[in-house]
Amino acid sequence: MTTSTKHTAAILAAAIAAAGPAWAEGELNIYNWGNYTNPDLIEKFEQEFDVTVNLDDYDSNETMLAKVREGNSGYDIVVPSDSTAAIMIDQGLLAEVKPNEMENFSNMDPRWIDVYWDEGRNYTVPWQWGTTSFTVDTAVYDGEINTLGLLFEPPEVLQGRINMLNDMGEVINAALRYRGYERCNSNTEELRDVTELLISAKEHWRTMDYAAIEKLTSGDVDISHSYNGAAIRARDQRPTLQYAYPKEGFTGWMDNVAVLEGAPNMENAKLFMNFIMEPENAAMISNFARYANGITGSTEFMDSDIQDAPELTLPADAPAPDFVKPCPQEVTDLYNRIWTKLKQ
Repeated sequence: MTTSTKHTAAILAAAIAAAGPAWAEGELNIYNWGNYTNPDLIEKFEQEFDVTVNLDDYDSNETMLAKVREGNSGYDIVVPSDSTAAIMIDQGLLAEVKPNEMENFSNMDPRWIDVYWDEGRNYTVPWQWGTTSFTVDTAVYDGEINTLGLLFEPPEVLQGRINMLNDMGEVINAALRYRGYERCNSNTEELRDVTELLISAKEHWRTMDYAAIEKLTSGDVDISHSYNGAAIRARDQRPTLQYAYPKEGFTGWMDNVAVLEGAPNMENAKLFMNFIMEPENAAMISNFARYANGITGSTEFMDSDIQDAPELTLPADAPAPDFVKPCPQEVTDLYNRIWTKLKQ
């Protein structure tokens, strides 16, 4: 290369740098849970970075994981829950994009950095976190609500008025807690007892559906197995609803933004990951989905009605949320058999 050519190349490189990153345009393909993405957040990202976002949704971790395992999904970003994120990292399905080296990582709440599914945060950043319990209409049932007995051995007034999440892990774990058994359980006698409990309880369930908000607000049911953010959204329309913190325990979880290995728009995916670690942007997610996020400084941008919402603020006497790690395959196989029996 001649001196003149080198000089021309240097000028061109400087011009490109001055114009900004070449990847701040094009597309970004996101695969997220349904009714979980604030359209205003997407519009803000599109306008700020000249990127067109395409959004598809799924109803369970299993649906998303099956799609990703098929290969060539075309998606850049997925939003797995903690245990699914651990599985995807272990199976090489996620790109190690090092969010811990991104500009906005300094906003990460320290308690969400060294997490079991991604210690140090080399693959994922928080989207939303919350709990899974249930919500009940206190105008229909005025007794003690902080027990899983309302789901598994309900009083007469709630029989036939119950919706359960159509989620194998959540339903079986709730039953294990009610019986006082460990999660990721391979004890055949205990699992037989849980199976009998579930089949007996199902007689009192009206539906098994992820649409807890719709089931409650339509009056179709009076109690629903529910995520806490969904409970807030339902209470907004049905004020006598109350979220329970059962004494037997309840699930804690975090959904995380992750970039798929081989993502077609890898740099835009990284840009989005950094974007949602801005406190104001994290608050936009919370204001729409009604869950807490893992970003410090976001609270001041959150709607006042959720800052102190009882569904997001654990009572002093409530058990600590139970974050359940992925179970060994042999346990999952046992759970699948229980689930098949239950859904017959």
